[in-house]
Amino acid sequence: MSELPEMRASDAERERVAEALREAVAEGRLDMEEFGQRLDAAYKARTHAELEPLVRDLPVPTRAAAAPERADDGSWAGRIGGTPTSRTGIAVMGGFQRRGGWTVPRRFTAFTFWGGGVIDLREARFEGDEAVIRCIAIMGGVQVIVPPDLDVHVGGIGIMGGFDDDGASGPGAPGSPSVHVTGFAFWGGVGVERKMTKEERRRLREERRAERRLERDERRGGGGKELR
Repeated sequence: MSELPEMRASDAERERVAEALREAVAEGRLDMEEFGQRLDAAYKARTHAELEPLVRDLPVPTRAAAAPERADDGSWAGRIGGTPTSRTGIAVMGGFQRRGGWTVPRRFTAFTFWGGGVIDLREARFEGDEAVIRCIAIMGGVQVIVPPDLDVHVGGIGIMGGFDDDGASGPGAPGSPSVHVTGFAFWGGVGVERKMTKEERRRLREERRAERRLERDERRGGGGKELR
């Protein structure tokens, strides 16, 4: 991790180690007891020397690739295909996030226990044209954010908890992947919402401003000559 083991560790470095530990327990490399011990040590670590032993015997977690651009016609063709960057998200008394240009597998499992997770699909690409996101929230929560033009189907169960699609279920644009969000929440919550990216919101604002300027110019130009 570093050639300077006594250098102070940052919050981001502690979180990277915690993410590697979550991936390891999901793959069966660590049992829950050892995972809990190492995770606690990671968040208490003050230097690189304290962090390095916690992941020395584990593989380096895969980093997400940069988000691809959509085709010029606005289709999804350029965002389907590729190797998944993550198949699980686990939050045990902590949190996880999947954002940006990560590649969604055909089946993704999210598990939270006294923790929270965010699964953001707005800039993601997809392994195939269909994906199942299984969310299990036990005294925790999972938030799934989808773009306005994605085909989404929500069908989870809430037991003394909530599984809310917030009106997100519905068809998407032609060619978009079909995403099925399922699972259950026990004393917890799973929420699915449609939301634009900041760039899309900014683009729409600029388009509206341009339309208002054009309307204003047309009104001024069509007002006729002033009477003298």
